[in-house]
This record gives sequence, structure tokens and C-alpha cells, in this order.
Amino acid sequence: MNGAPDFESMRQRLARLRREESPVSGDFAIGCIMVSAPVFFGPDDWVAPPADWATTGIQQGKRYSLDTGEGSRIFRECMERAKRGSHYWNVERSPETTSGDGERYGAAITVRPRLGQGIFSLLVRDAYGGACAVTGEHSAPVLEAAHIVPYAQGGKHQVPNGLLLRSDLHRLYDRGYVTVTPGHVFVVGERLREEYKNGRSYYALSGSRISLPRDPSLLPDRELLSWHEHEVFMG
Repeated sequence: MNGAPDFESMRQRLARLRREESPVSGDFAIGCIMVSAPVFFGPDDWVAPPADWATTGIQQGKRYSLDTGEGSRIFRECMERAKRGSHYWNVERSPETTSGDGERYGAAITVRPRLGQGIFSLLVRDAYGGACAVTGEHSAPVLEAAHIVPYAQGGKHQVPNGLLLRSDLHRLYDRGYVTVTPGHVFVVGERLREEYKNGRSYYALSGSRISLPRDPSLLPDRELLSWHEHEVFMG
């Protein structure tokens, strides 16, 4: 559909446009430029285009040096206008954000670590064979040991009070958007769809049975699962 009779002819055309000498490698990288922090000027601040800009208004492949000539002028005028407004690079103007000399961290705070959390995590990972109980995901960095009854609410650092979950499922579990029934079935509540208008990837998992530890003594406690289903799960 590009007018070339065959692939080789198309490569030759591209090579001519790129001023590439024969033999044609055909290794044409296609990329794009992402503008991360655009600044938009009002009509009164518009910058005149380069004096040698195409009369048609269409320009392709034209480059300008920022050190001399029209490129230098445009760059200088753009910077002057950008710094003049109330926003600079889409960040609120303040000494901290423009000078780069402000504090990077807040004051130190005291943290009370949950004793036994590290061991609990290792035991749960080992019990579930290092795989998410719901998805089977094995990538260790995204797996977390979730408490069925939260530690802050008296839950114990014991494997029967734990599930190995992918980090996103762990967060949904703690917030009550998903649960695991006493019959070891993963359930996604309607609240996820109602509040966020999405959740397709999660609803596909709803109704599936979770993977369980081989050791019967390490199975998730049914009473604790029932507690989560009735006290945390929002349905």
C-alpha cells in the first residue's frame, strides 16, 4: 500500500531518503520523541518560526543548532517565555523546585518493625513453593506474604494465617476487594467493578481454586478465611 512493487524496492526508497549508500542494510530504526513536560504559550507569547521555514508550513527532517542562528534565537525566546509564567516546566514555581537547593528528605521518624515479619514471609514463601496461590506467578520480587487476619488486629505470624499473593492481589485482599473462601476459592467482589469501572484481569480469576501447601498443617485456617470473608471482604 506504499506504492513500492516489492519489499526490496521499499528498502531502496528508504535508503535514498536516509542518504544511505549501497549496500542497503535495511536496519531502519523507527522511534518517536516523547515530550515529558510541555509548556504552552498564549498567543501574545508565541515565538516567530525560523526565517527559513518552509512556505508550505510543512517541515520534515530539518534541524537547527541551539548555539547559533535561528535555532539559538528560538531556544532563547522559548526559555524566556517559559520562565516568565507562573509555571516552569509544569512544576509550581518555588525556591525549592527551581533552585534545586531545597531539602530532598523530611525529618527522620521512628519506625516500630513488626517482630517476626521476615521469618513469617520466608515460611509462607516456602509453604507455597514460591508461587502466588492465585496466579502461580513465581517472580519473587512481586510476591508477598499476606496475613489473613492482619497483624495489627491480632493476627499471628503463622503460616495458617498467611497466603502467598502477587503484590497487587495482596493490596486488594487487604482492602477487601477480593477474598479466599473457607473452601479455598478466590472471589472478586463487585465493588471493584463499581468503584473503578474496571478489574477485567481480576474477574477472570474469580471462582478459581487457589494452590495450597502440600503439608496439611500449613493449610490456610478455615476459620480465619471465614473471618476475612465476613469482616473484611466488601462483596
